[in-house]
Amino acid sequence: MFGYVTPYKMELKIKDYEKFKAYYCGLCKSIKHNIGDFPRIFLNYDMTFLAILLDSLEEGRQNYIKKRCIIHPVKKKIILKDNPSLKYAAFCSISLVYFKLLDDTKDEKSIKSRILSVYLRRYLNSMPENFKKNFQVIKNKLRNLYKLEKDSGNKSIDFLANPFGELTGFILSSSQDGDIKKKLYFLGYNLGKWIYIIDAFDDLNEDMRREKFNAIDHCFNSKKLSFDEFSKQIEKRIDFILGTCAAQCMNAFKALPIKRNEELLYNILQYGLLDKMDKVFRRGVYKNEKSI
Repeated sequence: MFGYVTPYKMELKIKDYEKFKAYYCGLCKSIKHNIGDFPRIFLNYDMTFLAILLDSLEEGRQNYIKKRCIIHPVKKKIILKDNPSLKYAAFCSISLVYFKLLDDTKDEKSIKSRILSVYLRRYLNSMPENFKKNFQVIKNKLRNLYKLEKDSGNKSIDFLANPFGELTGFILSSSQDGDIKKKLYFLGYNLGKWIYIIDAFDDLNEDMRREKFNAIDHCFNSKKLSFDEFSKQIEKRIDFILGTCAAQCMNAFKALPIKRNEELLYNILQYGLLDKMDKVFRRGVYKNEKSI
């Protein structure tokens, strides 16, 4: 469930694109400094969004540096120096990846996931004391989600998406207090449901082919239709659900006291989510149409 929360480059100003890359590289460096080199291979855009959002609620000056890295050894990259938001996103990232690897090991008997999870486990020892409570909450929420999927019964898509919504709401809001905490939780809850459902639709064909559990197939495909028939039948309904979740995210975002990066965050939540939906549903230029 990673990689869905990204900017829409076609509507992104150059300065905001450079900011996003600076946060992305900053998160990579934060993982290296606070956790270790190996976990950097799991770097993803969703956690970059988390760092940007939380950092945008803070006062104070940001510090940037120019450095080369192994991936880009020739030209120096602009990197945001480590700060509490990047560090928090780094530990959230490694926690989510770790439990995803454990789930893949259990469900798919993946040897690769097992090896990676064992190797990643050693890096969890660098977790600060004040994050261990968060780690336990992430563990419990994901355990509840996986348990629910295995005993899904006649549950609705909203019910099945709820644990991941609660988890994302917790991750976005756990470092805040008061009214801001409530607004961040609401944003995260709807974003989490959006991620869960779009991931299910994105994986629908593969899951049906392999006869794996898929929330959309489970909740809506009572007639056991083929993928081609079912996906065409259900697309508008899923599009509506995702659009509603995305609209709720924007409503929550507009109510936040953003101090910086407002245009970048607006781009991600307004255009980025919709563009990802177009890509997953294979609409517009993603349907082999010519762009303007």
